[in-house]
Amino acid sequence: MNTRPVRRLLRTAGTGVCAVLLAAGTIAAGPPAPREPAPFVLVPASTVPAEELARLGRPVPLSEYTAAQPETGVGSPPQYEADAASADDPDLKKECAERADKTSPAGWVKNRFESCVHHHYDVVLRRTDGSETIGRLWFEVWLLGFAYDGQRRVDYVASVEDIIVAPVGSEDAKLWSIDQEFTHLGGRVTDPDTKRRSDLLGAWNSNPLWTLTYTSPDNGPLYDQGDNQIVNTTVTMSINVKSPTAPARAFKDDDAAHSDVRFDYAGPTAGKYKGTVFTAARVELVMSLSDPAVRESARHISDAQNNPERTFPSFTAKTIPGAKEPLHRLVDREEQRKNRAAAIKTCDDIWGDYTKSGLECDEYPFASTKEGANKGDRRYSARLIDGDDNGKGGNMLGEVYSVNRLLNGDPFYVKIIP
Repeated sequence: MNTRPVRRLLRTAGTGVCAVLLAAGTIAAGPPAPREPAPFVLVPASTVPAEELARLGRPVPLSEYTAAQPETGVGSPPQYEADAASADDPDLKKECAERADKTSPAGWVKNRFESCVHHHYDVVLRRTDGSETIGRLWFEVWLLGFAYDGQRRVDYVASVEDIIVAPVGSEDAKLWSIDQEFTHLGGRVTDPDTKRRSDLLGAWNSNPLWTLTYTSPDNGPLYDQGDNQIVNTTVTMSINVKSPTAPARAFKDDDAAHSDVRFDYAGPTAGKYKGTVFTAARVELVMSLSDPAVRESARHISDAQNNPERTFPSFTAKTIPGAKEPLHRLVDREEQRKNRAAAIKTCDDIWGDYTKSGLECDEYPFASTKEGANKGDRRYSARLIDGDDNGKGGNMLGEVYSVNRLLNGDPFYVKIIP
């Protein structure tokens, strides 16, 4: 029996059936479902194309924008008081504004007791695919820090200021909010009662300042027992910008500012018996070559830092720290004595008996530093200078130690000016 025509017929029929089924399936599917619009997100303006930013509305101060908008019926959260003892310090803010390093998270650390961070923020509300941009927000954040010589306490004065908005369409900038939150890491520290402030823009605009105080408890004077009750901690401030249009896509800056703080109860070693410092501060002993009181001390240090080959002990490629490489305080009296003895031996070897000359053996780095003459690396200089000059130079060094609460091992630098 010839089966070829039957097979050919079946193949032809099968093709027709598949075609009908495919056609039916196409008809049943219908038009594709509409795509969901991309969600809104708050992002830094620096990540948005310039032409997209140019399509936004005219920027206006928040107070001007608010005055032109109808009431929304949304009240402001509770207000905060700026009640720190230091309060807002216009002089520190003015100095800070002129510093290039103020914008880093560590900011400008003016000295061991004052610090400042100043940021400009520029945030845009747009869809994640860039198809629509409906708002922009500019604001400034300040954080002034105040530590205390005599108290185990540090105050921070935080603020949000100079708020400018450019919303588009129905987007209501009055419903945007800014959070500031503080945390600390490490050490036995008592937090302030309120560590987070979350307010609508209008509340920040009407009351930009609030304050926080961190303290560290102490057990009374224990320094005679070798306990300086040192507590180190890092205080960090984060920034969070929110809009109801982007409820899960806020703008965050988790490290807007941070400062390293040390509390101690070191007794007379550091001047006042207890206190708090910003440890990132650069401490300098400054001497002038034109100051008649310490002219010889200053010249000795200048030669040691800049022309070590002119100093004793003398050896090839000699370098001496203190200008770019820090010195470190040494409080152990016996170790100080050994440093002095090593320097005096050098003076004796070079100049012989000078006991009736009115001159004294001056050593640099100082005997009260870990880099002193007895360290063993010969990176020091010993020289005969006027005794009164030597004594006054030592007094200046002691004042730097006490004023800046330099404890054992704390770094500092020596700067010689004309």
